[in-house]
Amino acid sequence: MIPVAEALDRLFALVRPLEAEDVALTDCAGRVLARTVNARRTQPPFAASAMDGYAVVGDQVAPGAKFTVIGEAAAGHAFDGVVAVGQAVRIFTGAPIPSGASHVVIQEDVERTGDTITLNDNLDSGSNIRPAGGDFVEGAELTGPRRLSPAHIALAAAMNLPKLPVTRRPIVAIMATGNELVMPGETPKDDQIIASNNFGLKALLESRGAEVRMLPIARDTHEALRLGFDLARGADLVVTIGGASVGDHDLVAPVAADLGMETSFYKIAMRPGKPLMAGKLGDMAMVGLPGNPVSALVCGQIFLCPLIDVMLGLPAAAAPRLTARLAAPLTANGPREHYMRARVEAGEITAYDNQDSSLLGILADANALLVRPVRDPAQDIGATVEYIAI
Repeated sequence: MIPVAEALDRLFALVRPLEAEDVALTDCAGRVLARTVNARRTQPPFAASAMDGYAVVGDQVAPGAKFTVIGEAAAGHAFDGVVAVGQAVRIFTGAPIPSGASHVVIQEDVERTGDTITLNDNLDSGSNIRPAGGDFVEGAELTGPRRLSPAHIALAAAMNLPKLPVTRRPIVAIMATGNELVMPGETPKDDQIIASNNFGLKALLESRGAEVRMLPIARDTHEALRLGFDLARGADLVVTIGGASVGDHDLVAPVAADLGMETSFYKIAMRPGKPLMAGKLGDMAMVGLPGNPVSALVCGQIFLCPLIDVMLGLPAAAAPRLTARLAAPLTANGPREHYMRARVEAGEITAYDNQDSSLLGILADANALLVRPVRDPAQDIGATVEYIAI
């Protein structure tokens, strides 16, 4: 068995960042910007009013000062004259500052009679002008690689970028294996169960940015598994679920070996998820997950999500760890790193008593994986522990 950190490093070595593609800005949310792009204009492109009010010559602003209103400026409708001493232009938020003006007196600080305004005694101290380029200037960078948030999309739009170079989505083929499995909605026999891991992993990996192909369930025969691997051709990563152990019906490893897989590792010092294997099958990376539902999904969080990140061009890094105080004591841990299903609330974390790797109900209720190091001694209430948010 190898440690989790070493397994991650070996997985990262199996993949590379994928190529970029130009995608319309409307379809870029959540995608990974492949490289740095530059603004095609300055924002704002002109000095603009930050408030509704009156644009005047700044050094004339004083309590009781009077100005003659000579025109109006609104967003998309500039005043094309020049403001002189003693003159004012009615202006609205976002409108260009007229030539000659250097201050906007907010409308609450003004008394207007006809075309004459008089400034009140308690004047706002600011100029109420947004300078040209106050947000960014032409040529400013939106750096990549980075995952694009809604704010990044808005920024790119303001930069006048209708398309962005984003990394192609990794294609992941997921193949559940086992004679005991049937699809949701089917009627299982007495000795069968409903397939769930493939659905959970599909949702997890798609949320990370992958394009997922869910293959038919492969039965526990050489022929069915060969067909499954054949159907996975063209994917960047093939993920098998179940059949990765060493029992008489665990055939994934020998079939993959017959097809030429170069094995990177098999078995990790981890709970849950010990019987995990990985390698290279032609141009595809291959990861064989254990069949227990919790084991498969925890391994998806710990291994597959960071692997997808690397394929998207993001840094190779383990899932970030946070800290919290224990709300209940923990007994000593054994020889494998343990990822315990837990719940974090108000800065305190509680591990569930039952950590059986078949219990999806507990995993669905959890919002954290409490990480216990190898041979970690017993921990008392109030001890600080590490966890991964899920």
